[in-house]
Amino acid sequence: MVNKGVNNRGNKKGQVKVQQMAFMILGLTLFFVLVGLFALSFVFSGIKDSKNLLDEQQATLLVQKLANSPEFTCGTAFGTEKTNCVDLDKVWALKNKIKDYSQFWDIDGIEILKIYPDSTGECTRGNFLNCETLTVMDSGSGVGKSTFVSLCRKESDGNKVFNKCEIGELIVRFSNE
Repeated sequence: MVNKGVNNRGNKKGQVKVQQMAFMILGLTLFFVLVGLFALSFVFSGIKDSKNLLDEQQATLLVQKLANSPEFTCGTAFGTEKTNCVDLDKVWALKNKIKDYSQFWDIDGIEILKIYPDSTGECTRGNFLNCETLTVMDSGSGVGKSTFVSLCRKESDGNKVFNKCEIGELIVRFSNE
């Protein structure tokens, strides 16, 4: 009988040690999983910032590209080739056909804002020469990126046709997904 008691006590000590080892392994596994999740969240936190930065750079390049696209640019119509020069006559014609271009640029809106000389109001056929804002494509909402441009058009004083250029801002709106 004495031997059986000693064996039971040894078995109980062995079972306790196995349980301690199992809990220790489980605890270490849980610890390393938590450390791994923390490390992953730290590494991936910079990815969202990088995406936002790349989206912003892409939007800035898109505004520059749009200002110099054939649908907007002055080309050589006003003398020499100009960069960031918007032909308002072309833009007005584009505004009337914008549905054909709505998916072409993958943007939400295009606005042209005349900065100098001062004007007020939305551009219509009646006040096209003295207006402040020309909405080419309804912008709704979204993040806006802009670039300064020369707004040029042909004008006539009755006797001759001349070039008139003003300072403006081309604003492109896109959704920030």
